[in-house]
Amino acid sequence: MTSEAGEIMEKLKEKKAEYEAIASSDSSVNLENIDNRIITEVLGPERYGRVRFQGSGVTPTQYFGSGSQQYMPSGSQAQAEVQRLRDQIAQMQANTVEQIAEVQRKYEELQQQLRAEAAEREAAAAAREAEARVMVAEQSKKYDDLQLQLQQMMHMFQQSQKPPS
Repeated sequence: MTSEAGEIMEKLKEKKAEYEAIASSDSSVNLENIDNRIITEVLGPERYGRVRFQGSGVTPTQYFGSGSQQYMPSGSQAQAEVQRLRDQIAQMQANTVEQIAEVQRKYEELQQQLRAEAAEREAAAAAREAEARVMVAEQSKKYDDLQLQLQQMMHMFQQSQKPPS
């Protein structure tokens, strides 16, 4: 093994240990296909038309054969994936419809609240207006009473000023 290959193997071992340590403390980490992820991380992405670890001249067709299903999912796998994606889209649509309904419900609730507050303000304004009319009527009556008293006093004064006959 060359020193370059030894270094690569060391990096691969380090990455694998790192992933396993993370996976042991975090249950959400998916260890499925971990080897491919580690290889891609250390060596970079695969290049089209080449087979990793087989040298520069070996193509996928030469290595796997022309009828290989290695790179293409089977019909049932593709159908399952399409169905999974359809289900995911349907779930997203259902969530969106629920969110729209919730927003619409809140909007209607706020409209009702605003209408109720406006009605309360109108009722309060009408009550203040009625109160003001009552006060004006009371003031007007007091004024009329005072006017009448003044006329009576003037009349009495005039009577008292007349010489007795």
